Amino acid sequence: MPAAGAPGVGDRLGRRRFGGWLLASTVATMAFLTLASFFVGTVPIPFRVVAAILLHQASNGAVFSSPCAGTVPAFRCAAFTAIVWDLRVPAVLLALIAGAALGLAGGTLQGVFRNPLADPYLFGLSAGAAVGAAGLYVFNIGLRESNITLPLFAFLGAVVTGAAILAIAGGRLGSVETLLLSGVALSYLLSGVLSLMLLYNPFGSLQVSFWLLGGLTGATWDRVGVAFGGLLVAGSLLVVASREVNVLQLGDEVALSLGVEVARVRTRLILLASLATGFAVAFTGVIGFVGLISPHIVRRIFGPDYRVVLPGSALVGGIFLLGASDLAQTILPQTVLPVGVLTAFAGAPFFLYLLQRKRRQGTGGR
Repeated sequence: MPAAGAPGVGDRLGRRRFGGWLLASTVATMAFLTLASFFVGTVPIPFRVVAAILLHQASNGAVFSSPCAGTVPAFRCAAFTAIVWDLRVPAVLLALIAGAALGLAGGTLQGVFRNPLADPYLFGLSAGAAVGAAGLYVFNIGLRESNITLPLFAFLGAVVTGAAILAIAGGRLGSVETLLLSGVALSYLLSGVLSLMLLYNPFGSLQVSFWLLGGLTGATWDRVGVAFGGLLVAGSLLVVASREVNVLQLGDEVALSLGVEVARVRTRLILLASLATGFAVAFTGVIGFVGLISPHIVRRIFGPDYRVVLPGSALVGGIFLLGASDLAQTILPQTVLPVGVLTAFAGAPFFLYLLQRKRRQGTGGR
């Protein structure tokens, strides 16, 4: 007989079915938003033409051999095809990939540091990746092979920043004050370094300034492929390590007693989170708070198990960034509004709410 008040088999099955429905709803939301995003843009294109172009290009001409027949002239159809297939589709896919990478990195950092305020943007990883990537534009290093050199330099910048955070925080990895102050100090330092770099080559600032605000205007099929490859490698390794992240939540001493080499695991996870952040920042610029919000949404809905939190944060991060991108194009349809501006408007109040709640918990609710 189960003890009084203990969850029965029926309760566990009910929760499992409910979790399955929630997961299916999340995936369906992402699929619907992805399809809808192909029809959003600064250039108005008829709905039927967009759908026909997508089917024509995806089927390699087997469906709708002439997607614009009877709708628009041939010269305009060629322009519409280039806009939809070469601009909109790569931008949508890059938003999903970058959002997933930032959500995954944020969930990993929150688990590694056992801190709900951890985020690649707040901890300076994004700023470090930006400094590394901006070096290509400022010093004209490997711009012809930017699809490879850009994520490489961004990754190196993020890794150096992550190593600095580990060195500064020391053994107090769970301290909110230490981590936040370390991240803020590093962000200011890296902003100064970036300013010096731009003063060295003022012409580079024209290319870097808009990119630092975060955007998807530079999306291409080549960049989508490279970013997806980076996310696949980093994401797979992080999801595989989700059990170790769960063990880290028990504390260093308990984790060591269970056979987990805490220092090595923490270093490896931070490197992988830096890799994911570097690939996102390299092709989209600095986009903040995606990695902060996404894991909180997943934990609130699905619970604290990082075997669910990490892949769930990738899903929610992709949805969040793609939704922000669509909203940026809808608010000012004739202006290219950086998507990083909208994520900042959403993330800053959320961060203040988390900080206030953390303070209330620390003072016993007084």
